[in-house]
Amino acid sequence: MARARSEERRAEILRAALEVIAERGYRGASLGAVAERVGLTQQGLLHYFPTKEALLVAVLEERDQWDTGGSGRSAGAWRLDLLDSLVEYNAMRPGIVQTFSALLGESVTEEHPARQFFTHRYAQVREGMAAALRAEYGEALPGGLTPEQAAPLLVAVMDGLQYQWLLDPGSVDMPAAFRDFLTLLGRPPAP
Repeated sequence: MARARSEERRAEILRAALEVIAERGYRGASLGAVAERVGLTQQGLLHYFPTKEALLVAVLEERDQWDTGGSGRSAGAWRLDLLDSLVEYNAMRPGIVQTFSALLGESVTEEHPARQFFTHRYAQVREGMAAALRAEYGEALPGGLTPEQAAPLLVAVMDGLQYQWLLDPGSVDMPAAFRDFLTLLGRPPAP
């Protein structure tokens, strides 16, 4: 019972941290603001997450769990039709996409606490995208690229569309643009 309550509290803290980071950015977010939002003292929050960096990484890991449906999807388990669904899903949750995008942008600085998380995550994502492309096209895509060559391009399109959509959602239909990209890859449009 106590363990379940502890897990619920942890999940509540992660949701609050995501909200605070979305509102203020990582650098502007404080442990005190997160603690206040969930009715804890800062010392009480430190019982669950010993540092701001640990909380940030937990938020990012939780966001990835949401994206994979909590499945702990392995690097090779992506499918192109599921990527299309993920882009659709992301279009329904701009706050989470905005927070992720802001943290990704911040993480390119040398000492950012999420840099290692994103570096590792992108290595896994590229590996997973290469496996998805290989499952769909074999060893070469219609244009001649290998799945490993095309994987970073696929990831760049997904992330780049998110930035464009966040900046001008009225002009960029992220799901439709992603489906257009899949058509460029030689995949017939979904019915």
